[in-house]
Amino acid sequence: MTRTARQPFELRQHPLLTLAICLAVWLSAAPETKAEQEAAPADTTTQAPEPDRAPADAERAEADPSIALRGSVWRTKAGIVFLRTPVGLLTLSSKTTLKDLKGSHEVAFWVHERSAVVEIRKRSDGSLVHRYLSGPMAPGPDDSKTLRWWTADGEQTVHPGTQEQKLSAYREGDQLTVEVDESQTVVGVHDLQFDLQISQAPPAGSQARVLLSGTVSKLKSNFVFLRTPVGVVMVNAKIGLPPVKVGHALTLQIDNGRVAVESAKAGKSAPRGSAAPVAPTTAPF
Repeated sequence: MTRTARQPFELRQHPLLTLAICLAVWLSAAPETKAEQEAAPADTTTQAPEPDRAPADAERAEADPSIALRGSVWRTKAGIVFLRTPVGLLTLSSKTTLKDLKGSHEVAFWVHERSAVVEIRKRSDGSLVHRYLSGPMAPGPDDSKTLRWWTADGEQTVHPGTQEQKLSAYREGDQLTVEVDESQTVVGVHDLQFDLQISQAPPAGSQARVLLSGTVSKLKSNFVFLRTPVGVVMVNAKIGLPPVKVGHALTLQIDNGRVAVESAKAGKSAPRGSAAPVAPTTAPF
């Protein structure tokens, strides 16, 4: 800025000096441009850590079954909550909990192979209302009485708290649902089921993710009933399902706003690739 301000004055008083300066500026322009060009790859390299996070996400996405959804409370009944998600209706039901959910609550829902997580928070301030962990009961990493469950952030150790007596009725590997507080202490042992209805593709950029593989068990009207490890999923054929028959293998994948469904005849594994949403899935936690 200082040189630019002085040059007009110097141009008038020293023509030869001005010419020399212009020549020097012209000669130095090429090296500077080259340096700038060589600097660009370095900037790209400094942003390389972003791909470093991809493997963890990829591993999570490769789990089959795998589900990651967020929803808002639409309707509630005693022990039943209906949630609107980017892909359709998600219903949670229980005989022992889910009695205090409100329209001001939001729900995050994950499934990872045999494990599942339901996290309910107040929309206003994000404070935790309930967090349920479901999966095979596993002992903690040491000789203490802690237990270990899968969460959206990976496996975490939880403390039995006042529920130690109830938990003692279960053995390692038993499928179990517990409620934990923010200190990762068990505050309840519950039954919990879910129904997932995927009736539309999520909007572009949505974080909704589904990966389910199974076998066609029934065909009715415009729906295909897909038997998966998390229950029977009813898939709307109008969303681009390829022609299938009972016994065909089917894989449904939703990721980054895209829906893909591929099928294979009985006895052959399904690849991945046509479009499709889904409806009721029933599975106990």
